Amino acid sequence: MFSSSAAVIPSLTDREARQASGATSTVRKKTKPLLFMDIDGVLSLFGFESDTRPDGVWMNVDGILHLISAAAPEHLQRLVGSYELVWCSGWEEKANEHLLGTLALAGPLPYLTFPPVDGARHWKLASIEEHALDRPLAWVDDGHDDGCHAWAAERGAPTLLVATDPAVGLTGAQVGELESWARGLA
Repeated sequence: MFSSSAAVIPSLTDREARQASGATSTVRKKTKPLLFMDIDGVLSLFGFESDTRPDGVWMNVDGILHLISAAAPEHLQRLVGSYELVWCSGWEEKANEHLLGTLALAGPLPYLTFPPVDGARHWKLASIEEHALDRPLAWVDDGHDDGCHAWAAERGAPTLLVATDPAVGLTGAQVGELESWARGLA
């Protein structure tokens, strides 16, 4: 666990230190809003017609091929200027293992882990709440449901949900929307 004393901060090679859900309020007091970034359907594209395959790089992750959008590195480089990026994907720690070099990101980045779901809530919400507390956040995902929108509307802190088409992923227009929203918080 992080402490207010710099002398006891564990190295970033420690899984607990990198795991976003293990961070404490000392880390959460950063001025940038959080950006919870899904991967599949946002950066890793699928569902497109084979004759209209988008530009990208194929990556083999544990025997599964992923087409990483050619635009993803530029989009994320723009967004890290305005946000504290957190992986919010079933990839969990594998996001750092497989994507940092491809996306030209410094890291490791914090990532969420997801407990078993009990009830009808979206499977990512409990982990997002635990990490975000009362900080402003944007969440980019291809799988927001009605419960996510209700949660965002009721949340006490500024919250932006950005939905992607999994065949297209994160677009330049959406990056512009995210940058504008973050600037509006200042």
